Amino acid sequence: MKLFVGKEAITAEIAITREQVQTGMMFRKSMPENEGMLFVFAVPHRASFYMRNTTVPLTAAYLDSEGTVQELHELQPLNEASVEAASDNIQFVLEMNQGWFKRHNVSPGAVVAGQGGRLRDALRLRQP
Repeated sequence: MKLFVGKEAITAEIAITREQVQTGMMFRKSMPENEGMLFVFAVPHRASFYMRNTTVPLTAAYLDSEGTVQELHELQPLNEASVEAASDNIQFVLEMNQGWFKRHNVSPGAVVAGQGGRLRDALRLRQP
């Protein structure tokens, strides 16, 4: 899916099923510079990510339900220590190559959107 992170255009693989979310970036050897993985959750919660079987260094952007970057976390290869969000309002997590957000001047407060506007509208999330 094409996404806009601030002013930058990227292509994101979507992880929405339980299996996709649990597998994430496991066992991959690399990821192109302007590609990432967007994890989608049905409701906002206190997200927590780790790097089991993941050798690609990543930065995770924890996003609220509006697609606003709340937190950025550096994730180290094969580190299984959970990196928990500081708040309970995380509905999406966007993983990019480590340092991508810094290289593209994206910081907390930036908005991630789809081609049609708001992230959740672009994904057509159905509330339970």
